[in-house]
Amino acid sequence: MSRRTERVAEQLREELARVLREDVTDPRVGLVTLTRVDVAPDLTQALVFWSSMTTTAGEESTQEIAEGLESAASFVRHRLAQVLPLRRVPELRFRFDPSLSLGTNTLKVLSELRDEEKA
Repeated sequence: MSRRTERVAEQLREELARVLREDVTDPRVGLVTLTRVDVAPDLTQALVFWSSMTTTAGEESTQEIAEGLESAASFVRHRLAQVLPLRRVPELRFRFDPSLSLGTNTLKVLSELRDEEKA
């Protein structure tokens, strides 16, 4: 990634988080954490990786959140166009990132092993 695309990706991540938190009213979205944004070199598309602690409850909640994000994508893009100093705001695609839930599960297993070792 070039320096410019990295800068644009970071700006997108910050503003996306703000817009999702303050402006999106879809109850399916809830509290999501944006883990990473990858922007195409020509700045036409952005792949937004997200995670949520509620997704540890199951596949159904992950699907619901994904549908809510896809539904809000055009609204969010419009809001970003009002705020960001870009000639054209990239098209947004959302992908689930399981790293937070995997990290939580790993820490849980390590904690259980430590407790077994003490006993």
